[in-house]
Amino acid sequence: MKVELYNAISGAMMSRRKMLAGAASVGALGAMGGMGATPAMADAHSNVRAEILKIPGVGMGSPTDADWQKVGELCLGPTKGNVAEGEFEGVELTFMGLNNQNLHNFLFRGFLKPWEAYTGAKINWIDLAQADYNARLQQSIATGTVDFDIIEMGAPFEGDTASRGLLDEMPDWVKEQIEDDDLVGYLQPPVGTWDGKTYRVTIDGDCHTFSYRKDYFGEGGIGGAEVPSTWQQVNQVTKDLVGKEDPLTGLPAHGYLDPLKGWGGFGMYFIANRAAAYNKHPDSPAWLFEPDTMKPMVNNPGWVQAIQDVMDLIAVDGAYPADQINADPGTTAFSQFLAGTGSMLMWWGDVGSNARTSDSSVVGDVVGFGINPASERRYNAVTGEWEEERNEAPQMAYIGWGVYVTSNVSGDEKRRKAAWSAAAHLGGKDLSLWTSAYPSGFQPYRNSHFQYDEWEAAGYDRAFVEDYLGSNADSYNHPNAAIEPRIPGIFQYYSVAEDELSKGFAGQYGSAQETADAIAAAWEAITDQIGRDSQIALYKASLGM
Repeated sequence: MKVELYNAISGAMMSRRKMLAGAASVGALGAMGGMGATPAMADAHSNVRAEILKIPGVGMGSPTDADWQKVGELCLGPTKGNVAEGEFEGVELTFMGLNNQNLHNFLFRGFLKPWEAYTGAKINWIDLAQADYNARLQQSIATGTVDFDIIEMGAPFEGDTASRGLLDEMPDWVKEQIEDDDLVGYLQPPVGTWDGKTYRVTIDGDCHTFSYRKDYFGEGGIGGAEVPSTWQQVNQVTKDLVGKEDPLTGLPAHGYLDPLKGWGGFGMYFIANRAAAYNKHPDSPAWLFEPDTMKPMVNNPGWVQAIQDVMDLIAVDGAYPADQINADPGTTAFSQFLAGTGSMLMWWGDVGSNARTSDSSVVGDVVGFGINPASERRYNAVTGEWEEERNEAPQMAYIGWGVYVTSNVSGDEKRRKAAWSAAAHLGGKDLSLWTSAYPSGFQPYRNSHFQYDEWEAAGYDRAFVEDYLGSNADSYNHPNAAIEPRIPGIFQYYSVAEDELSKGFAGQYGSAQETADAIAAAWEAITDQIGRDSQIALYKASLGM
């Protein structure tokens, strides 16, 4: 089956390599804010962890349903410590999640089959394409017809669900079973909580990282001697590659792969990578809305520059692959970059594991990673001026997938325990290592995922692991990380922005500014509909202001 992974290069790379080099990597990560792990960490789980990482083994082809079931079976130990065999006999639960690239729900089915056999519970599935996810969830909320007991959901939706009392609070035994203190720092509370109550079993980290083709760059490389580290360089290299030949495939060479088609709101993250570098100022956590008014920033000069960058490449014949206007983010990652088309990509961090463990990848030996490219200058929204300062701002896009239990089960203790047990199994510490190393739809997100020796034992080479894991660690721990707000309606904002961007990219608006102004006007209307005062309060709280 297939998966997602993706990363970037920047000037911080050398300092990261020094920090993560050799046996000192774990201690250095700990100094960065808890990314490290103690030697004792591996003792209780080492045998299971080593065994599951051999299933099927790096370089042995894409995992199958049989592999997922083996991994699920081997990771049942914590469940057996809290649940008696057959304890949930007669319980049926409905699980809603994604079916992207034959990942997510497909893997969950395999992981949970041994759990079902042991506990006696049965799970029914609602499978959604990424582009359909937001609409389906919002329809359920608006009509009061939440027809699922467990949901795979991102933290940005906590404002739409937890604030409305639609989620069940996590029991203490679940927190202990999943060892949630192992999560990287930015995924600790308040993420996963609302009004002081915990609702989320984290199963993913989510940051966008930069992936690039090493065979395009270096001495004699068709893309130049240096890997681009700024968006200005990315655009220039993309233009310069027009008319050249891809060194791996012999097909036309291409530079950066912008997705120009919407993806149910999730495509917004990709223009935001450029915008964060221009617009996320180190002096403020706000980069989407002005915190005191909720006035959109999306039409300020920083965001307009990001949109203009894309329009500049659209105007160059051959800069993008043919029909890029119909390429959504899934296309850019799986049908293009991993398949050998294009040389640079921003995506979620799991493009890295996919590169080495998915049958669909041909770039595993030539892929490198880093953080979101910087900008050579940054816009200061407070002063209204551009500053001639280099600016890095990795985007924590979507704050990771989690598994949540809905209030549908709150009045039935047997069903409630069954639902939380299923969620805890999927979010288990050992199982999570496998999902980080193999195609799953998820990327490293626990401190314990950053132990290089475990990845090497699975078949990854050390240099690749340092590069791949380092790009994730650098992004999670960056002092100017762009973190999105967990506010009601966030995907309403994103979805309408995608619609207007699509019009702008197709030439229906006269300029990048006009496109951005249309997005801003639509965002103002959404804020007024939800309630400006409440949105201001929640937005500022989500940013720690």
